[in-house]
Amino acid sequence: MAEDWAGIVAELQDLLKLRSVPFGMKMFVDRAEMEAIPRIRRPGSIHTMDQIVGMASRLGWTVGITSDDLVGAQCRAVVGLGGAKTDEWKSGKHMKGVWFSTLEDASAHQAAMNCVPDGQFEALAVAPLASGRLDPPDIALFYATPGAMIYFINGLQWAGYRRFDWSVVGESACADSWGRALTKREPSLSIPCFAERRYGGVLDEEMLMALPPDQLQKAIEGMKALAKNGFRYPFPQYGVQQDVRAGMAVSYPDRK
Repeated sequence: MAEDWAGIVAELQDLLKLRSVPFGMKMFVDRAEMEAIPRIRRPGSIHTMDQIVGMASRLGWTVGITSDDLVGAQCRAVVGLGGAKTDEWKSGKHMKGVWFSTLEDASAHQAAMNCVPDGQFEALAVAPLASGRLDPPDIALFYATPGAMIYFINGLQWAGYRRFDWSVVGESACADSWGRALTKREPSLSIPCFAERRYGGVLDEEMLMALPPDQLQKAIEGMKALAKNGFRYPFPQYGVQQDVRAGMAVSYPDRK
């Protein structure tokens, strides 16, 4: 049975007060399968992967790409398109003196990135989750404030608790979000990098969550349970000089 993506998105937006569109990403072995998606847009010029993601999250577009639509190997490598992981790419020499002091530093950065293996896929598509056009997407993604993100994580941890450990590669942070989620198949939080903010329209206060789509409902159920205990987003400010006992007693009766 197909998921009620519109319903899931409506609950996410209500719980987290999202200001951009939750979207999905799907990899395709066959380019023709990507091009058969209803109402899909194909780029007419060269873009970064950040821009393609921004078209889904900021404009609500459904967009499909192949490696030829992306500006260079750095974008292609993260999603495994176009055989981008050449020795030249691995060396990181294009980043030496730009983002990293030495060639050794640049090479270490390249090696630290989470990337989809080359040679498996011909194409990729992004689309608003609510459209249902990628049913199911490989991963779901959304931008939110740090406060909303910790609340979402609290929801994931409500039942079946686990500790989350995430990576920060610095520039090329898409490797920490969609790259990591596509390869490791687990929730992946990132601090968007310069390229995402300059080219993808990501706002200064936003973080990005990427995760397998079945984890969305788990988080929603957890956040609803937390809401019954009085924990809701946005978090109401209590005051830095108030006697804390009255506030704590709402959640912990033994503090009265």
